[in-house]
Amino acid sequence: MHRGPSTEKAEDFKGTLKKLIRYISKYKVSLIIVFVVAILSTIFSIVGPKILGNATQELYVGVVNKINGTGSINFGAIGNILLFLLALYVLSAIFSYIESWIMAGISKKVTFGLRKQMSEKIKKLPMNYFDKNTTGESLSLFSNDVDILGMSLNQSAVTLVTSIVTVIGIFAIMCSINITLAILTALVLPIASIIVSIIVSKSQKHFANQQKYLGHVDGEIEEMLGGHMVVKAFNAEDEMLAKFDEDNKMLYESAWKSQFLSGLMHPIMNFIGNINYVIISIFGAYFVIQGKITVGNIQSFIQYSKNFTQPIAQLANVMNQLQQMVAAAERIFKFLDEEEEIEGERKPVVEEKIKGNITFSHVNFGYQKDKTIIHDFNAKVKAGQKIAIVGPTGAGKTTIVKLLMRFYPLNSGTIYLDGEDISKLNKDEYRKLFGMVLQDTWLFSGTIMENLRYGKITASDEEVIEAAKKARIHHFITTLSDGYNMELNEETSNISGGQKQLLTIARAILADPKILILDEATSNVDTRTEGLIQKAMDELMRGRTSFIIAHRLSTIINADLILVMNEGDIVEVGSHEELLKKNGFYASIYNSQFDSIN
Repeated sequence: MHRGPSTEKAEDFKGTLKKLIRYISKYKVSLIIVFVVAILSTIFSIVGPKILGNATQELYVGVVNKINGTGSINFGAIGNILLFLLALYVLSAIFSYIESWIMAGISKKVTFGLRKQMSEKIKKLPMNYFDKNTTGESLSLFSNDVDILGMSLNQSAVTLVTSIVTVIGIFAIMCSINITLAILTALVLPIASIIVSIIVSKSQKHFANQQKYLGHVDGEIEEMLGGHMVVKAFNAEDEMLAKFDEDNKMLYESAWKSQFLSGLMHPIMNFIGNINYVIISIFGAYFVIQGKITVGNIQSFIQYSKNFTQPIAQLANVMNQLQQMVAAAERIFKFLDEEEEIEGERKPVVEEKIKGNITFSHVNFGYQKDKTIIHDFNAKVKAGQKIAIVGPTGAGKTTIVKLLMRFYPLNSGTIYLDGEDISKLNKDEYRKLFGMVLQDTWLFSGTIMENLRYGKITASDEEVIEAAKKARIHHFITTLSDGYNMELNEETSNISGGQKQLLTIARAILADPKILILDEATSNVDTRTEGLIQKAMDELMRGRTSFIIAHRLSTIINADLILVMNEGDIVEVGSHEELLKKNGFYASIYNSQFDSIN
């Protein structure tokens, strides 16, 4: 679904940054080591130009002495200075390698930890979260946002420390050389700070929008790839592309603006640095003539003045990375802070003691609080009964099953299992009582054996095969080249819809649940296949409380009880024969199927 443009900034930049700092504080020992090593590496690096200046001064003095005939160049002293300088640079490189290695490990541990937390979070989210958010946007959180946070953390943390140390260190050394020139160079700081603050304030909202629209684009790509057959069938390629182009254009504009503004910093800082370089060169030459500074020192100072603007530019880039990082972190933490299914202390479910009596008492529900779609629903189901729920599309049939599975909390009312309020039972243990076969098949990339064993992880190969036989799918599997080891592709498009449904039925048979839910379970199979599996389904449902949702009423004629729903209410209750004799709503639905055929 397309969302309009937004110019919002990060909702809470400082708050998110504090939360991120608290999150990575668990690695504080490693971070302290990184910062200490980074400081040492930077210090060794920034003293280099001054030592090189000493070598230049030694060479200059030697050349002057040789010209005046009062001495010669002391190559030994110059060599010692250069060897000492080389040693400092080698140490600086070693420390730099150590800090990069440790920081890379920290950033990967952070991304690993976040992805683990996020994957665990998914299991705790209520179903209405998935109703409000697309799969692509959620995937974007796991991939784009976590990656951006990890990369930005790896690059910005050390750069922030080294840049600050470099600015302070260079300024201190410049002051030791010539305080007047140091003050002239320091005038760059307020100018640079003003420029950085302006650019950061302008680019921050664009970085936030970039992450936002990246999630939208990912969501639409996922929809196009996942539903490409539907798109082609309805000739909707142009419409989908138009929607994609619109969001992609918004992504392009926000990304272009954010990258353009951040890209301005480097050339602007270079321009300021070059102006500063010219000023220092003019004043430096004057001071050399006045004898207030040596040639070697002015050479060092000029190099320091050029280097002085580099960490400022790096700090500007760090600010951009921080914006990206905080924008990504804000989305991640918002996801992690999503309201979870409230569990708390709940009664354990002892599967052996469950009989399967279910009571719906004055159940009211709406996916939106102000729009009730299930109105005062009441029903009593005895253990072992086969209950059919029928009614027109939108009557609330599937919603009743979702409420029974505790996918959504009730607005009011209670559902009881063997006299126990299901909301007070342990959710995970409660859901293990159910086996589900839905119209939308739940199969995953992997072998057929792996997909069937999903119903019972500890099942032996023999148990899996026996379940497949009961579902009338064993023969088909044996005709495949790899049999039960055949790999299903990502979208399971290498087998037919009917075969997929049979596999899910076999998986339900293997799970051997206490309560069975069949939601249009045979809608994707032909009439002949439906007849074959009906016996297996009758065998599976025998002795179990079973709920069957079906539009094809021929499949529920033998149900013990039929609940006829319309607009969220039960309008009729009875067996097939009883409801036909009433000649009411059920009879009209049943007879309309034959009328449509004629």
